[in-house]
Amino acid sequence: MQKNFLLTLFFLTSGVATAQKITIKGQLQDTARAALPSATIMILNPKDSTLLNYGMSNAAGAFEIKNLARQNYIFKVTFVGLAPYARLIQPTAEQMEIDLGVILMKPRSSMLAEVTVEGDRAPVTVKKDTIEFNAEAFKTVKQNAVVEDLLKKLPGVEVDADGTIRAQGEQVQRVMVDGKPFFGTDPKLATRNLPANAVKKVQVYDKKSDQAVFSGIDDGQREKTINLELKEEKRNGAFGNASAGVGTDDRYAAKANFNRFKKGQQFSFLGMANNVNEQGFSIDDYMTFTGGSQQMARGGPVRVQINGNNQSGVPLNFGGRNSGIMSNYGGGLNFNNTFNKKTELNSSYFYNALDHNLLQTTDRINYFPTGDLTFNQVSRQHNTNQNHRLNTVLDHKIDSLNSLRWTTTLTYNETDAHEISTSQNLNADGTTANESQRQTSSSGSTTTLNTSLLWRHRFAKKGRTLSTTLTLGITDTDRDGAQDATNTFYGDTTQINHVLQNNVQDTKNNSYGINFSYTEPLGNRMYLEANYAYRRNMNDVDRRVYDLNGDEATLNLPLSNQYSSDYQYHRGGLNFRVNKTKYNITVGTGIQQTFLNGDLKLLNTTINKSYQNILPVARFNYDFSSSKHFRLDYETSVQEPTLQQLQPVIDNSDPLNLTTGNPNLRPAYAHDWRLNFTLFNPTNFSSFFAFIDATYTRNAITTSQTFTDQQVRISRPVNVDQNTRVTGNATYSFPITKLKSRFGITATATRQNGANVVNDVESNIAQNTVGGTLRYNFRYNEIFDIDLSANLSRQSTNYEFNTQADQLFFNKTYSAETNLTFLKNFSFNGTFDYLVYQSITNDYKQAIPLLNFSVSRFLLKNKSGELKFAVNNVLDKSLGVSQTADVNYFQRQVTNSLGRYYMLTFVYTLNKHLNPMGNRPRGGMIRIQRQ
Repeated sequence: MQKNFLLTLFFLTSGVATAQKITIKGQLQDTARAALPSATIMILNPKDSTLLNYGMSNAAGAFEIKNLARQNYIFKVTFVGLAPYARLIQPTAEQMEIDLGVILMKPRSSMLAEVTVEGDRAPVTVKKDTIEFNAEAFKTVKQNAVVEDLLKKLPGVEVDADGTIRAQGEQVQRVMVDGKPFFGTDPKLATRNLPANAVKKVQVYDKKSDQAVFSGIDDGQREKTINLELKEEKRNGAFGNASAGVGTDDRYAAKANFNRFKKGQQFSFLGMANNVNEQGFSIDDYMTFTGGSQQMARGGPVRVQINGNNQSGVPLNFGGRNSGIMSNYGGGLNFNNTFNKKTELNSSYFYNALDHNLLQTTDRINYFPTGDLTFNQVSRQHNTNQNHRLNTVLDHKIDSLNSLRWTTTLTYNETDAHEISTSQNLNADGTTANESQRQTSSSGSTTTLNTSLLWRHRFAKKGRTLSTTLTLGITDTDRDGAQDATNTFYGDTTQINHVLQNNVQDTKNNSYGINFSYTEPLGNRMYLEANYAYRRNMNDVDRRVYDLNGDEATLNLPLSNQYSSDYQYHRGGLNFRVNKTKYNITVGTGIQQTFLNGDLKLLNTTINKSYQNILPVARFNYDFSSSKHFRLDYETSVQEPTLQQLQPVIDNSDPLNLTTGNPNLRPAYAHDWRLNFTLFNPTNFSSFFAFIDATYTRNAITTSQTFTDQQVRISRPVNVDQNTRVTGNATYSFPITKLKSRFGITATATRQNGANVVNDVESNIAQNTVGGTLRYNFRYNEIFDIDLSANLSRQSTNYEFNTQADQLFFNKTYSAETNLTFLKNFSFNGTFDYLVYQSITNDYKQAIPLLNFSVSRFLLKNKSGELKFAVNNVLDKSLGVSQTADVNYFQRQVTNSLGRYYMLTFVYTLNKHLNPMGNRPRGGMIRIQRQ
């Protein structure tokens, strides 16, 4: 009886619920009575214009939106090239179906001042090779959020703790603002300083070279780029903010940004100072000087490198957090100006300084067939860096057929590094093989100038072009160092070696080049391109090491070196391109002749080598529709050795881990295949991005490891026969409108096969990484939002020479962030990260919980003032962890990090007071037609 009653109740309530649903249908035509297929139909909430449902018209222009609750709606239609249509829907109590009949869409020019309602745009659209995100669909409730907070919410975009951005699995190299450079090529200066609420769209694409954009022939030079398209009111006004905070343990943080944009002109000022590990800029020059760039994690907190010498330098990202204690200072100006229709200038200057203190422990197991060797080290480092960067780009149209683009970058970098360390190597039986206590210091400066001049000419015949680029690069590095080390070697007898040395090194690098590109139209949308490139790179190194004995300094010839190299190539090629409505194809080939000459002056030895390579290329793009695209690229390249790899100079800054170069290195030859597929479904606003990248390299450059009888490791770059790498990435994202939620899932996989060289014995090594990210976002109006994510990674390394040394470890990051606005003028922000590092092979597991929260009170008119109290690292977990599997070893490093501190900050927002359009309703007006 009870069961029958429940069934009856279920059907009755189902019938009542069904009765409450309505359907809206109709047909779309233009003013010529032609059907409009694939138009976007949107059902909006009349209270706040939020999107409630959506659909598309079919091939006949007909549409039907079912299962709508019985309530009032704004019905809106958009179609490319036509003005949007909107009307108010007010269903009566009896209406089950509302037939709007034939709706005529008018040309955009006939509509006056009718602009899109805020929030009704598709969250993601795909335009050729550009993925465009509607910032409004992914905005955060977090007050005074920066662009980085917005990027973290975008499908397929990941932001590491150090601010490194990856889009569809690739690192973003450049961030533009309204299509113009913003402080050169430093993405963090835009993402960590510009306010998120100033952005209307985020566009992700592969930026081609200026010459390729002009000629229409892809030359393979690409940068993963993000363009921030600002809201209209921000393009014609001023905005920015300033903040200052003080905390416990003498912590402080202050920053300011001011932006004034108007037609044809952009001006921005940035300034910052803090000692809480907040980097608002990139530190590549500092990393290059200290060697730490070799230690940066690609793809998260775990590194897997075949080619790395992971011994020198300072890794700045450990376990998803900045390592050590860092003070940062910086400031600069960005100025873009269109003088007239012919001339435009983009320029910026930025200065930054940092002070870095690091305490680090290193545990490494070196695997050998004869027995393993364990290395332990404790080090304390103090490094400082100052950097100046000046960037200019000048565009000038000489006339309708000729134009010039002059690009210049000038940098000056000054660094001091000091380290005290204790290290030892243990034999397989646990006895001490050697140990070292040392103090080292180094200081130096680097000045770099890179400039290029591009000339572009269009002939009278459409499609016929000629362009040429001249390049010049000058780098001058001076570096001084000192070492005081005591090294003890145990064996049949104990040997103690005391090293007291100074060293001076002067490195000069000069390069110049020229390339030409000529395109000829063949008719029927076919083109032929001829190209030629020449480049010359000249290096001169003078390194002198002196042994000190009291006041006497004696030149140490084995550690000193005078070396010069001259690398140059000539490359010529032909490309054939076909452009069709749905697809385009490019096929071509080139031939490169390479010459490498070296002079080892102290050894009275010269090196003269030449190489010849065929460089085929093929590209295919197919557009299934405006929202579905496929791209396949194949290209070849020659990868020349770096100056550091060629120098036969022993670096004994770590006496137990020596490094040296190899003047006999040959250039590597790489084949690269890349498949890319993008899909956006406008009917349900889901998106799918995927790519597969495969690289096969001949004469690959890897790092050999040689151990002396005293267990001193010597690392040296060498060529091996081949190396293969295959990487795949796929991201699927979809909304659930009724739940005000969005889900995203990303899967990644990488397999790399190469060769390791240990004690001059070559064997195979295979590394596999499988992982993924799961995201969930819920937002309730402007009151509450929550983001949840899980990032999992499984990494294995298999060695041919010793299967017992095979490594397997997992890295897991679970994250949550929430924002709540309450009592009108209060907000709460909380973040929680749970980091887990686990090595199955070594039975190691470390979990690091990181909890932060803040409470804000908004003050002044329009909430332009914010008083924020924050607790950072509530659980006081002041360490970072990094795991590495490399040529023949497994290594774990643990560093200090910033512990718990409290901070009170005041933020003043300039947006509303300085923006002349700030009081206008965003999105303009929309015409509402009543039935």
